[in-house]
Amino acid sequence: MKKRKVKVDETSLKEFEKIAREVRILILKSLTKAGSGHTGGSLSAVEILVSLYFKEMNIDVNDPSNPDRDRFVLSKGHGAPALYAVLAKKGFFPESALWTLRKLIPQPESPRGYVPSILQGHPDRKKTPGLEASTGSLGQGLSIGIGMALAGKISKRNYRVYVLMGDGELQEGEIWEAAMSASHFKLDNLCGIVDNNGLQIDGPVSSVMEIQPLADKFRAFGWNVLEIDGHSFKEIFSAFEKARNLKGSPTVIIAKTVKGKGVSIFENKVKYHGVAPTEEELKIALRELGEDAV
Repeated sequence: MKKRKVKVDETSLKEFEKIAREVRILILKSLTKAGSGHTGGSLSAVEILVSLYFKEMNIDVNDPSNPDRDRFVLSKGHGAPALYAVLAKKGFFPESALWTLRKLIPQPESPRGYVPSILQGHPDRKKTPGLEASTGSLGQGLSIGIGMALAGKISKRNYRVYVLMGDGELQEGEIWEAAMSASHFKLDNLCGIVDNNGLQIDGPVSSVMEIQPLADKFRAFGWNVLEIDGHSFKEIFSAFEKARNLKGSPTVIIAKTVKGKGVSIFENKVKYHGVAPTEEELKIALRELGEDAV
């Protein structure tokens, strides 16, 4: 597989911003229909996921099992609604499947009279097309990504592995064991991304368990560190390019983001970590996102 080249200029940047807006609308509609799920951390990761799937990663919807494809692991599995929306926009499954998020679908011919949706509350690679890993228990995704990256090195393949972590997730000890392993094995085909929105279910990350100085910690564990605005496509694209060109050790991109980004009633609100929008909140959100313009 050859790297997919996407020209980036002001016109294309506007197209990426349009995709991000459409993804946010799909996220919020699917969460509202489900009546449950994680709003804040899904919205904060949109630009990162759009950048990965629509520019950075070497993937082919028509050849999803190609051994040379790039891999993505959503370690912060509760952000699944964002990943599902991006996968649908990319064409891995119809957008209509988003309306079945977290639901049991009636099916009379089934022994139980129903089947589970292909879109579970957390990623399940056995059910959802386009997924590389089942995640949800925080702290485990980086270890999974390291296994994939190490396998690529051993098999002499050129694919890259991307792992998106939440900042609250970095309170887990397994993350730091994995970080030590990644630098030990010189996995320069591994790129970690931290969705650094500063909030977790119990409150500010700094109050629950301080993780700073984050950049210094990763550097101490032997990683290249890039710090960016996680909602700026220009900065995200530049960081991924630098990560590709940095050799000899893994790279982590610490992306400063806003929980609930894009909708004023959700932004920086701890309440919406794991709460779906109400119908009235959805109407407000769609107006702010300019759904008529999509």
